[in-house]
Order: sequence, then C-alpha cells, then structure tokens
Amino acid sequence: MLISVDPTNPQPRQIKRIADGLRQGNVIAYPTDTIYGLGCNIFNSKGVKRLYQLKKRDPRKPFSFICADISDVANYCQVSNFAYRIMKRHLPGPYTFVLDATRQVPGLLVTRQKTVGIRIPDNPVALAIVRELGHPLVTTSVNETGEEPLVDPFEIESFFGRSLDMVVDGGIMLGDPSTVISLIDDKIVVLRQGSAETSWITNA
Repeated sequence: MLISVDPTNPQPRQIKRIADGLRQGNVIAYPTDTIYGLGCNIFNSKGVKRLYQLKKRDPRKPFSFICADISDVANYCQVSNFAYRIMKRHLPGPYTFVLDATRQVPGLLVTRQKTVGIRIPDNPVALAIVRELGHPLVTTSVNETGEEPLVDPFEIESFFGRSLDMVVDGGIMLGDPSTVISLIDDKIVVLRQGSAETSWITNA
C-alpha cells in the first residue's frame, strides 16, 4: 500500500495512520535523510521478526533504530558527556552512532557486546512517525541483505509486494547510507563511511 505524505509538512492524519499500523506489527518502507528505510515498532517482536525474514538477515546482526531527539536517546543508550557533545553537534543528520545499550532496548536489537546503533535523521516524515509512535522505529536499508538499496517508492512496492504493509512515498531518493560511528568508551571509530563526512573527527 503506497501512502502519500507531504515531505516537508507531514499530514497528522496520515502520520497517525502509519503509527497505528506500526503498533499492530506492521512493517513499512519510509524516507530518511539518506535512503529509504525498512522499519517497524522496536517493541513489537512480531514486526521485528518479520523484518528479519524480509531482509533475509542473520538474526545475530541486529538493526539500528531511529529516535525522535537526543533527549530520547538517553533512554536506550549510555550517553556520556563526550558522546552527548558529538551527537548534539551532528544530529539530526546522516549518522548512525553506536553506544552501549540500556535494558530498555529489546534483545533482538542488541549486539553480543550489548551495543546498539541509533539515528536521528534530518527528515520531517521519519521524525513525525517516531514522535507519533511514542518510541523508536527500527531502521535498515530497503533491500535484501547484500543487494543494492531501492530508490523509487513504486519500485519498492513492486519488489516487496504484500510483504510490506505500507510504503510511505517520499519521492525518489538517490543518497548513500548513513555514516556509522562508534562512540564506545569515548573513542570515535568510523565503522562505515557513508553519506556524512568525517573530517571533523581529527578535531573532536
């Protein structure tokens, strides 16, 4: 099901419809500030398991998730003063930051090292969905593991068919995935170079 949402001023009625579906276990495709994401409610295990099946992903490799703002991140991650300063400077933006997880994060989304990746994308639609839902949204690229991400919402709907409950139309997105940076132990380590630049790290 393709759903049209205003990319700059998302209609509350449409956002509520999407969030209501997520509460029931829906798996959706939605725009971020980089590429389209596949996602579900982090507290709906049925949705998370469906997402693993959809991605054909090893369950030992957890997904990251989207928070509404930095104050929300502290509920799910151990945020030191150092990590807070880094995230405050660069979020919202095309970064995924890896931090030690708190007990509020469901086990399916935590690595063996008890860490988790979090995003706050600079995208009004994604943030509106998370705020309406009331807690984070799983995020992973719109593709099967190992394949190139899909960029066109019509293509996404055609490829996944009924496996997806909703495709939120944000237009064609030709960006690169987010840059993944670990802030564990107050050390900055680039785990994946993506769309966000990292030249600032030498001065951090």
